[in-house]
Amino acid sequence: MNKISRRVMATVITIALLSPMIVQAGPASHLRSEDAALSLLLRTLKRDRVYARRISLDCVTFVTEEKTDAYFQFVLRENHTAPCGGDPETSPVVDRYRIYRASGKIEWLEPVENNWQRYNPAKIR
Repeated sequence: MNKISRRVMATVITIALLSPMIVQAGPASHLRSEDAALSLLLRTLKRDRVYARRISLDCVTFVTEEKTDAYFQFVLRENHTAPCGGDPETSPVVDRYRIYRASGKIEWLEPVENNWQRYNPAKIR
């Protein structure tokens, strides 16, 4: 094998070995900030049309309840304004979510059992 062929082969092997690490690092690097985690949650809820039949996403607010090294926790509350209706002195909780920094995994707080479950839009609707 000549010198160029060895370099090409070494480069290909290096890329093959490192590419899984690069792909795995992608989502985690995006979720280092609270804004990135909230953006992921909002995109997911819109894509899955979780609240399409219940409430307009224009009539809710997201509030950060907790930040840890592992996740961001958000509460989704009704936004009572003139266009949305409701008593402006209240902002009832609709749902709670956790977005894990390392994986981008989303969990939902199931209100009846009061336990965290894997995000499943069919259960939340």
